[in-house]
Amino acid sequence: MNPYDKRLIGSVLGAVLLAGISGFGIARYTASSADIVTSSQETSLIEPSQPDSLTMSNEAILEAGITTEVLRPGGLDSEIGAQAVVSPQPGGEAVVTARASGAVTQVLKRLGDPVQAGETLAVVASRDAAQLAAARTAAYARAELARKELAREQYLYKQQVSARVDLERAQAEAQAASADARRAKIEAEVANVTKDGQGVAVSSPISGRITTQSVSLGAFVQPETELFRIADPKQIQIEAAILPSDIFRIAPGDRAVVELPRGGTLEAKVRSVTPSLNSATRQATAVIDVEDSSLQPGLAVRVRIFPQKTETSGGIVVPEEAVQTLDGKDTVFVRTADGFKARFITIGQRSAGRVEVIKGLSPGETIVTGQAFLLKAELGKGAGEEE
Repeated sequence: MNPYDKRLIGSVLGAVLLAGISGFGIARYTASSADIVTSSQETSLIEPSQPDSLTMSNEAILEAGITTEVLRPGGLDSEIGAQAVVSPQPGGEAVVTARASGAVTQVLKRLGDPVQAGETLAVVASRDAAQLAAARTAAYARAELARKELAREQYLYKQQVSARVDLERAQAEAQAASADARRAKIEAEVANVTKDGQGVAVSSPISGRITTQSVSLGAFVQPETELFRIADPKQIQIEAAILPSDIFRIAPGDRAVVELPRGGTLEAKVRSVTPSLNSATRQATAVIDVEDSSLQPGLAVRVRIFPQKTETSGGIVVPEEAVQTLDGKDTVFVRTADGFKARFITIGQRSAGRVEVIKGLSPGETIVTGQAFLLKAELGKGAGEEE
């Protein structure tokens, strides 16, 4: 074989080898691209993005006990938190006592019953009541006799039969008898003597509900013994314990928010602040007005006071329970037209169950403050169903 043929054969073999290598590379590249596309499609089907919105009706929100709050500007320094207790106003509670000693013959009302002003709660049979009734009857009789005697003397004086001095004496006796009758009547009314004169009626001076009952049928009671205690739920106030350092920051008219044990809040207003400290607690008392007849005296609550003198900062403060964790990030649920939407936030300081939000929320928005964990659970349930 001549050298030319050898070179021709070598060229042909080289071309065939190059073509084979090129075809293998193209086939491998094509297969890899197809695998990547298929893998991407499978990944997008298996791992969808987690939903961040929930649709809920107003009825469902109420049934779940979810509470919301409108956000206002101001950081932790713009509010004062304090423990407080619901108390009756001075005219909102009455202590009902026995006006005379004796045995309890009737108990007409029980603990928790509603009562009206002047309504009889119990009856006490008493010798004191009988004496008051007898004194009243005798005074009425003397007054009537003196009136008739005065009328007779007036007639005789006109007929010039009786002297003027007799008329004047009759007038004085009639006035004295009338005064005695009024006194006896008032004494009987103060004791609340019954119409038959055998006992005294124990009645309520205000309308409200019986909060304390310490009387039993047949029991013997002494005068001024406490039998009932009545409270009017419409006449209540909240007394908050204020630290000495915060006294001068609070002024009458400052806005306040009452946090209820059952969840939710109530708008309120500061009425006054005591200038001196309680000798036992070394704290001042802020008296807060609130209009809510469902609050019972003695109920412990927490209040947040927003002093007008404090300059508001750019931060927003929310309850700790409003902040949930989704995908490892701090999240709150913002109220929407159809329900709620999860939103990531950046938080700052924490203090007394409150969290300052630095980024992610704006004043005027409404967020979930109570039962937020239920919405988090619903989102997690929805993500699991889609998978």
